[in-house]
Amino acid sequence: MPGMGSLDGQLTPLEEPVPLSEEELRLLEQMERALVEEDPKFASTLRGTSLRRTARRRAIAAGVVFVLGMAVLLSGAMTNLIVVGIVGFVIMLASAVIGLNAIRGQQAAAAADAARMAGHPSRGFTVIEGGRRPRPRLLRAPRSGAFMSRMEARWRRRRDRDAGF
Repeated sequence: MPGMGSLDGQLTPLEEPVPLSEEELRLLEQMERALVEEDPKFASTLRGTSLRRTARRRAIAAGVVFVLGMAVLLSGAMTNLIVVGIVGFVIMLASAVIGLNAIRGQQAAAAADAARMAGHPSRGFTVIEGGRRPRPRLLRAPRSGAFMSRMEARWRRRRDRDAGF
């Protein structure tokens, strides 16, 4: 293909994507609204499973696995099999970590959904980023001084402000 290629045989784009024009964005949003009005079930299928729903399922599954891990831990304690107890503890620990990450993901997805819904009339079925290229993040300049020197400066300011107490 022209404009594509690499030395290892994989296709990689050599050019950056061009953002959609205002007219193209308007037409695309009109088509999306028409699709939602004409066939809401199909539009829902195109949206796929929301991140919030996926995170909720993952959190529930982690809770169930946590309870199973607790049962394994208790059975290991009751039968005096240390290895079974350790396996139960590891299961509980892993499921707790996965569950907490899922809950954080659910909260982040809810915040993103709320922000997206507030800003757009089509209620969640929108062109990602409005067809525009996302802005590059500004890189912060490295702070002068190391962590310990900043902490020492804070300590000195606090000591001077409180007159040593």
